[in-house]
Amino acid sequence: MAKQTKLVPAARPFLKWAGGKTQLLNEFSKRLPNDLKTGKITKYIEPFIGGGAVFFYLNQRFSFKKSYICDVNEELILSYRVIQRSTKKLISELEMLESDYISKSEVKREKLFYEIRSAFNQKLPDFKFKKYNSDWIERAAQIIFLNRTCYNGLFRVNQKGEFNVPFGRYKKPEILNEDNLNDVATLLKTTKILCGDFTQCRKFVDDKTFIYFDPPYRPLNQSSSFTSYAKNGFCDKDQLRLVDFFKELDDKNAKVMLSNSDPKNENPDDSFFDDLFSDYYIERVPAKRMINCNGARRGNINELIITNYRTKKTK
Repeated sequence: MAKQTKLVPAARPFLKWAGGKTQLLNEFSKRLPNDLKTGKITKYIEPFIGGGAVFFYLNQRFSFKKSYICDVNEELILSYRVIQRSTKKLISELEMLESDYISKSEVKREKLFYEIRSAFNQKLPDFKFKKYNSDWIERAAQIIFLNRTCYNGLFRVNQKGEFNVPFGRYKKPEILNEDNLNDVATLLKTTKILCGDFTQCRKFVDDKTFIYFDPPYRPLNQSSSFTSYAKNGFCDKDQLRLVDFFKELDDKNAKVMLSNSDPKNENPDDSFFDDLFSDYYIERVPAKRMINCNGARRGNINELIITNYRTKKTK
């Protein structure tokens, strides 16, 4: 494996993110392309960045000249950009929020949570996501605060784009991790951050690129559905667009990996992804289903890892 020769910070996700890939990092590491390990690959692209577990993992282990991350979620991308550009000011904002929160009783903590959530949502209609300014720093601090103190550490919005997760009763939530934010900022120095549809990365792709797709998973059933990371969701039509884009990148001789839910967990006859990706390498790996309104339906399931190249597991 082509290890980094320079000192690399041990950055990890700064947000709790539903569907985060920390639990599958070991499975991904077994299926990385050889061109990545030999140093031929010089670019990394992740069009659905989410919490960034795979991005942080790979950047600590390989020498990319440039990384590109993207997401349609404006709040999420705002957070990455603030850490990239204004880490110290963000840390200062979080210090004040954490100090105020920790000093309060549970009743007053809950009151503060809903006050911040309400202020956060009220500013949404007029918030300027296109032009970086000081308001971004306060908003990023609020995003991290709400994420760290809400129920189950979710990031979920309604159709208006408003954050709607209720208060979580944690005794010692980690609102600020200064060391990690500084480490994240270091890795973001060589990263281009994009906001929008996953196809935005098209112009950066060549035969020295590795792309990892982690789209909102196709729901296995109604009770497991959770695609509200952004107000417009992600439907089967979007999954089909993603397949077409996967094929387009394959034609550019880029190395591509994609993960998604396995419909056969619920219906052995459901070959949705098997049919769509029949020209590629499809593997099923064990994972734990963490999101389900029915607790009895959480537990061990299979997930799909799809690549356009052979791995040690597919040879």
